[in-house]
Amino acid sequence: QVQLVESGGGSVQAGGSLRLSCAVSGKIYGRYCMGWFRQAPEKERAGVAAIGRDGTTTYADSVKGRFTLSRDNAKNTLYLQMNSLNAEDTAMYYCAAICRSGGSWFALSKYNYWGQGTQVTVSS
Repeated sequence: QVQLVESGGGSVQAGGSLRLSCAVSGKIYGRYCMGWFRQAPEKERAGVAAIGRDGTTTYADSVKGRFTLSRDNAKNTLYLQMNSLNAEDTAMYYCAAICRSGGSWFALSKYNYWGQGTQVTVSS
């Protein structure tokens, strides 16, 4: 079994920054792809950023230039640095891991494991 635990969410003023973390534990070996998704109230869950096994990153257009992915393979932890936050970034943020081959990086069905989420609230 694989567990994902997100942390780092909170409330911040517009223009501020937060860094989210996703710690992975359990029966997982080697390199694996991971992603961050978010879901705002009354909206569908949508992809924010993803990283492949080779370290290649993909970002949603709405966060390009503001959000940055990084990972610490020794700690099995994925980070999402979020800068220049605005009210539209307010959402529950979810981490996902172990993806199936093929398809969009931001397809929900691509990922096998999900965390419980961490709330990000940006006030203007």
